[in-house]
Amino acid sequence: MSDFHGFRSHALRFLRALKRHNEREWFEAHRDDYTAELLEPMRGFVEELDVELARIVPEIVGHPRRSVFRIHRDVRFSKDKSPYKTHIAAWFFHRDANRQVGNNDGGSAGFYVHIEPGASLVAGGLWMPPREALAAIRAALMADPLALERIVHAPAFRRRFGDMDDERMLARMPRGFPADAPAGRWLRYQSFTAGRALSDEQVLSPRLPRTIAADFERLRPLVRWINGTLGYSTATRR
Repeated sequence: MSDFHGFRSHALRFLRALKRHNEREWFEAHRDDYTAELLEPMRGFVEELDVELARIVPEIVGHPRRSVFRIHRDVRFSKDKSPYKTHIAAWFFHRDANRQVGNNDGGSAGFYVHIEPGASLVAGGLWMPPREALAAIRAALMADPLALERIVHAPAFRRRFGDMDDERMLARMPRGFPADAPAGRWLRYQSFTAGRALSDEQVLSPRLPRTIAADFERLRPLVRWINGTLGYSTATRR
């Protein structure tokens, strides 16, 4: 087990301050606070969740370094040149895939944890899969139109997460698919994710790993179904 003892209120306080002072000079002056209150605790949190994943869904892994996203923003194509993200996040991915989200070279469905004052969340699935992965998911939907629906309409899933995120849903059926296809609604999705918000109190609770592990367990059918369409296998143990 890791030595994770929870996030302190200082972690959220740091992120609030970073939002007000999103500049290199301020960050460098407070880098030690970032490391002590966010980066190192997040790495410990990932290690603790990896232990839970070995029990819940062994093929999904968390790595204390590769799972944690960098604090630096990619500003190359953004009008907002703020150098730092005002959150910290981690990605848990299939052990046979790379850690990239929506990457053309072997990205998988997995789990995501995002910590931000007033906007934290836990989610699972695959965000904006590349063309080949999206084609594989749609082929699986054509072969079994009810497969995804059975998962996301299960009562326990809906109570916890509502419906899948439809932010990137197409208004019309994608090209090449019949308008009356039985899986019509699901074929219009471009992202396949579901999740729920976390309160600041939950983030700061020592029970956070247990809370997130319970969410991962409920999201497991969705993640495994997506990965199955992409050719990734399930596992019963590490």
